[in-house]
Amino acid sequence: MDGKFFEELRDELTKDILPYWEKHACDRKNGGFFGAIGNDNKGDAGEWRGIVMVSRFLWSYSAAARFLGDRSYMAMADYAYDYMEKCFSDGRNGGLFWSVRPDGSPLVRRKQVYGNAFALYALSEYAAAVREALGDEGRARGIMAEAVRLFALLEDKARDPEHGGYWEALAEDWTPTKETRLSDKDMDCDKSMNTNLHVMEAYTNLCRTLPLVCPEKKEELARLRKALEALVRVHADSILDRRDWHLDLYFNRDWSRTGEDEISYGHDIEASWLIWEAAELLGGSELEDYVRPAVIAVADTALREGWDAESGGFEDKKEEDGTRRTVRVWWNQAEAINGFYNAWQMTGEEKYLTATEKVWGWVKAFQLDKEGGEWFQEVGRDGRPCPGLVKGGNWKTSYHNARCCMELLRRAGK
Repeated sequence: MDGKFFEELRDELTKDILPYWEKHACDRKNGGFFGAIGNDNKGDAGEWRGIVMVSRFLWSYSAAARFLGDRSYMAMADYAYDYMEKCFSDGRNGGLFWSVRPDGSPLVRRKQVYGNAFALYALSEYAAAVREALGDEGRARGIMAEAVRLFALLEDKARDPEHGGYWEALAEDWTPTKETRLSDKDMDCDKSMNTNLHVMEAYTNLCRTLPLVCPEKKEELARLRKALEALVRVHADSILDRRDWHLDLYFNRDWSRTGEDEISYGHDIEASWLIWEAAELLGGSELEDYVRPAVIAVADTALREGWDAESGGFEDKKEEDGTRRTVRVWWNQAEAINGFYNAWQMTGEEKYLTATEKVWGWVKAFQLDKEGGEWFQEVGRDGRPCPGLVKGGNWKTSYHNARCCMELLRRAGK
């Protein structure tokens, strides 16, 4: 893999992804961000706005300011943080609402654990960015204190003390609710792979940034490390199906499956590197030795079943009836690049490096919108963008592909 590959990633990050969202995502009239942006790059001011979208913008621009050493990205991060605090923060019960209306008033007040995990992920990164990019240690410590309080809330209200892992959702006041569905594409369940995966991701980032901003919080860090290790083991023991090396998606409280048989190749490859990231951060040969074979097996299965070596694109999923959904979703491509590169670093096997380069080749050829900017949400195997889908909004932001670029540049020492 030559230097051109990494130069292209840096250019994509700094000349396309980050400038695109700065230019098109912000609703300057009503505040916050557009909940939908069409392929013509025009925002829909009437669409609802979700905490996941806001958190992903907050994380992306905080991470960019830190990684690139460019404090100009903090303007977007500050904008996202102010919107989160003003419209999503629940001052009475703690945590963050799931969604708001365009005028900023709460729409869905329940505490979706997935959404609160992303807020934690973003707050921890933002605190580190305020300290490093702006040099404001006092403010950074205050923001990190918010993140620690949110972590404690999730531990006290959202963790299952009997079977481990985290509930899918709770009511506004953090009491149980039967309305747990994350989106129209998901189902009501007690627990899900997707929510627990991103709680793990958030805890990993908090574990990494807390000592940088508040090194004296040793007791909180010890509790965090314990929770993170337990969550790594939940993924390895309860979420991962070792019969086929796929992650199951929906569960009852005791981790028995709900009966859904869909396989998500994107979540599999994303989980492979996020599990390893958490285990590596925690350190300790016993945990790393325990999850290493599983992580490699998941990546290898995703390579064999989900990657189209002919075109280079990474496919979406296998439906319950066994049919394959072969469209190439933007976030699947980004996570495939992350996951295959991680598998190559772990094993040294060239097949993973080849897949990394070829998926990026697919992105360059077909996923990038060379005229309008950013990446098309979904592209068919024939290279044509799927019609009727937004360019951005509540589920599509700068998070997956910006993280992909920064993650590979970081791993390569660039």
